[in-house]
Amino acid sequence: MGRDSDLKARRARFALAGLAVLGAAVLVGGGFAAAVLMEDDPKSPAASAPPASPSVPASSSPTDRLTPATGKKMTLDKPTGQKDGISTGWQHSPIGSVSAAVYWWEGYAFLDDQKAAQQLSAMVSPNATGLVDKQVSDVRKLREAVGLPPSGGTTSEVRFTTSVTAVRALSVPAPGIPKGDVVEVWMNYDRYATGPDGAPDKDPRRNELTSVILRWQNGTWKLTNEFDKLSSPPVAYFPDSPYAWQDRWVQVLHG
Repeated sequence: MGRDSDLKARRARFALAGLAVLGAAVLVGGGFAAAVLMEDDPKSPAASAPPASPSVPASSSPTDRLTPATGKKMTLDKPTGQKDGISTGWQHSPIGSVSAAVYWWEGYAFLDDQKAAQQLSAMVSPNATGLVDKQVSDVRKLREAVGLPPSGGTTSEVRFTTSVTAVRALSVPAPGIPKGDVVEVWMNYDRYATGPDGAPDKDPRRNELTSVILRWQNGTWKLTNEFDKLSSPPVAYFPDSPYAWQDRWVQVLHG
């Protein structure tokens, strides 16, 4: 590997290290239990902090002992098109909102301010004052943090992949808006780089957390920051945690 390629690979690793700063850049908030997102409702109350002993009482029902790893998975809808760098064609449904959020985050150009601006302009609600500018600014700050010019794209020799593993989706009780038309989606995800030589990332970002709020508007799901104060922070996600399952964390499958 040449010196230039080695530098690009190091920058890729630095970029991943900096993602902890960017990971929650689109944080926005939520409300109602998302049993509607699954055919089988765990019927467990939202979990608060786990007790000192994490063991589940012997009297608990089988549903209470389910975890995201053992519980039913959520199969995402497939997009029907692409426009301005984002997936399109989502249904006006709970699964549609989650699918829109996941595909958005997995395809977000977090190190390319010009492409990110294009994506955000297409995805962000016209009611979300300042959200596009803030996110583009965050991308530029991250670029500078990893030694790149504040504005520009990424090299084709280094590819980044974002993979959402689990979600927690709740309907936000937004005043004056029909129930289910504003949804908060928390996402647990991994992100890794593939270097110039095709070698896998030795230090990927795993179990990162972010969230978005979407509202149904103009026939599609749009990102918004209008309801930040209604955010509903989740219990920590662990695949083998019954508390995560009770808090409505579910693993996702791409359709």
